[in-house]
Amino acid sequence: MSPASKSPLNFPTDEIRDWVFDLDNTIYPARSQLFLRVAVRITDFVAQHFKVPHDEARVIQKDLFYRYGTTMRGLMVEENLAPEDYLHFVHDIDVSDLPHETELDQLLANLPGRKHIFTNGTVPHAENILGAYGIRHHFDHIFDIVGADFVPKPEQKAFDSFVTTTGIDPLGAVMVEDMARNLEPAHAIGMRTVWLVSDYDWAAKGADEAYVHFVAEDLKSFLSALAIPA
Repeated sequence: MSPASKSPLNFPTDEIRDWVFDLDNTIYPARSQLFLRVAVRITDFVAQHFKVPHDEARVIQKDLFYRYGTTMRGLMVEENLAPEDYLHFVHDIDVSDLPHETELDQLLANLPGRKHIFTNGTVPHAENILGAYGIRHHFDHIFDIVGADFVPKPEQKAFDSFVTTTGIDPLGAVMVEDMARNLEPAHAIGMRTVWLVSDYDWAAKGADEAYVHFVAEDLKSFLSALAIPA
């Protein structure tokens, strides 16, 4: 597709029955810096686990992330990590300062069909953020890393588990993500894909590939651009 054809103005809204959204840096934009609260906790965990300073922990963290898709997966493979301990620690963040997202609430309400969260985080983490924004009621499913048997996106097995659990038809579904490489397996099973622009190199990897069908600045701009069937 050409850059112009990837505009959300060309999105086939009337063909979508299931809307699948990543959580972090997708439901809220990356520029909000909210995910930094989780990232700091990940660095803290790695520093404690390896008993190293935080600057060294960040190097380890990034290496594991790039090689395994998530830091947790790398720790599981290389350090025999108990994932539950990690997940509880890194997602223990304060969201009491988050505003009610009235605009996003209305935009989601306008969408035809079902809505789902598909995250490498956890259900409690998703509930925490969605509840703070006042938009939890829109989502039929929250499919998390535990439901995927701790296999993260972009592994194809994670997508297969998601489809089996939710019962969606990929040909009538769209995946909205901030990490472009996570859209490759969605494309492979027939889903439409939307990449939300990110300045992070790790999120933009693969953004120029053919498996990225549409591009938008953030979730609100994507949803605002859609032509909603009457």
